[in-house]
Amino acid sequence: LCFEAFFQEAAQERPGYTYHIRKVKIFLFMEDGTIQVLEPTINNSGIPQGTLISRQRIPFPAPRNEDFYDILDFNIGKEVELFGRVYKITNCDRFTRIFLNRVGIHVPDPINIPPDPYSVQREKLSEGMVPKKPSRHIDKLGQFLDFDRKVLRFYGYWDDRESLNGMLHDLEIHYYLADDTIEVKENIPPNSGCDSGFMFLHRCKLLKVYEELPSLGYNDPHTVLNVLSTGFLKGRYLVDALNCGQQSVEYYEDSDLAIGAVINVYGRKVVLTDCDHFTKEYYAKKYGLDDFTPHERPRADSGVVKKQTYPLPPYNGFGTHEDSAANCRNVIPVQPHRHFKKVLNKDRQGLNSHILRFRAELISKIPADKDRQFVISYYLSDDTISVYENALHNTGFIGGEFIKRTQIPKPGQEIYTSEPPEYFGPQDFYVGNTLLLYGFEFLMVEADEYTLQYMELNCQVFPKSNIILIKNKIREALKPIYKQFVCEFLKTDPDQIGVICYANLSKKLKEIMGDSITHHELITLARHYNAQCKKEWYTKESLRSVVHTEMKRFLFNQMERLHESFLQQDPNRSGYISRDTAYAVCRGAKLPITRELLNAVLDKIFKNEAGEIDYRDLLGFLDLKQSPPYPTVPTDTQV
Repeated sequence: LCFEAFFQEAAQERPGYTYHIRKVKIFLFMEDGTIQVLEPTINNSGIPQGTLISRQRIPFPAPRNEDFYDILDFNIGKEVELFGRVYKITNCDRFTRIFLNRVGIHVPDPINIPPDPYSVQREKLSEGMVPKKPSRHIDKLGQFLDFDRKVLRFYGYWDDRESLNGMLHDLEIHYYLADDTIEVKENIPPNSGCDSGFMFLHRCKLLKVYEELPSLGYNDPHTVLNVLSTGFLKGRYLVDALNCGQQSVEYYEDSDLAIGAVINVYGRKVVLTDCDHFTKEYYAKKYGLDDFTPHERPRADSGVVKKQTYPLPPYNGFGTHEDSAANCRNVIPVQPHRHFKKVLNKDRQGLNSHILRFRAELISKIPADKDRQFVISYYLSDDTISVYENALHNTGFIGGEFIKRTQIPKPGQEIYTSEPPEYFGPQDFYVGNTLLLYGFEFLMVEADEYTLQYMELNCQVFPKSNIILIKNKIREALKPIYKQFVCEFLKTDPDQIGVICYANLSKKLKEIMGDSITHHELITLARHYNAQCKKEWYTKESLRSVVHTEMKRFLFNQMERLHESFLQQDPNRSGYISRDTAYAVCRGAKLPITRELLNAVLDKIFKNEAGEIDYRDLLGFLDLKQSPPYPTVPTDTQV
């Protein structure tokens, strides 16, 4: 148990006072009834302090010196005599008060300790003894080491739209925890007429109360009363230790910043609306905040200068619409800008021409035009169209270029307007479609092999070549009459060989679905379920020779990386992975072969019953060191 007490000690031959008041702490140890008395150390007291009575059992004064002090003898307000010195108990700690109350001993309220005359006299003397050059330096090294490079960031605004030519300023407030400084940065929107990167307030300590511009030295901790020399280096000066006339200046701290708070930035009211993730964690950890709902901010439509779009004059018919628009937007005529990325990706790349070619017939009432044959070419690089006529003997028509390569607008549009016309796109080209090009109506009746393959490989752009969409369309149309449709075609296949004629299939589907299915979709369906045996253009060894030639030409040396990728996709080490996974790994390793050639290689690789690729056979197929084949000249393997 711990008690606070004091005792009075006589002071001999001391001017102004005759006694001392000395404060002590009395400890009563309940385990053995021992008592210890300690006096807290006071600087410059001039008397020995510390342990006054060591821990021991203390008897009562005579004539009760046979008994010892116990718990019942210690309480607030009581006086105990320990070895001839009387101690008056004035207070106890919280644990002692609770313990005594639990054992049934009432504990009175604390008693005030009388002041010590000597301490009062010393305080009066110290108030009059002020240094000539007081040190008011505040050590902030610890704060700097703890919070260096830690910044609180708030988002806010300053609404200045009530003033002339004012606007809504979007601001960022940065509070540096290392030295309690604040900087404010303004986010300038584009095309606002203001300089970008503007610093609204440079880093400094921000005053809470601002009335006018502060004078020089307003925040200096020293006030010089008199200077006895011409300078401060070797001269002597007096400093006002009482700081007479110095005003107390308050600065913004982290406790003053919060979402929704309004701070005074030298007369400008800045509203804080939100903060970043680090700031939220800091306030949640230090102040226990959990509500960081963003504050509503006004709209800035009226304060931001938006880019204006001026309408173009109507097209006058000279040149193309893009050429006329470029001349209207620029003082000096410039060439219209091309879609560089599209040209770079869709231009001719080796044997991949990116040109869709269709055989077309001219729809005309003139009998002589029925036998004319045309080739319509669509260039994917710039969406241009060219029409070429094949020369036939004894027709009276000279073949050659029928329509020069150019962009052709769709019919039925107003030409002489400010808006650009809509041109024919890749979705308009498929077998069976009719195109009206400059007054000539063409029916596309056939496409070459490259066009059909390209449209099937890029079926996401060409829905007429998407076999999934075609099957879903046919399934919905045949759903009511599916059994009848199957029975009719079983009669045409008495031998049950599972083959149907393309002409009969297209004719029947046309009768059922009408114009909802096109000839191009029928061609795609027939190509997907082709019953004819395809000629094997390349054997496995000849295909391996072509692949090795490409790998040598591009200096491919990533076989170890390819092997590691296969092992990563096969955690069970079964030696087999799916075809899609093998395709993705080869493409990810940047194998220098085309997609069609890679698919041809995967067709030649050994597969298990589940259709999975044996990647060990694939690695042996691609290994340049394992029985290298004879080099061959690369040929077009996409046909």
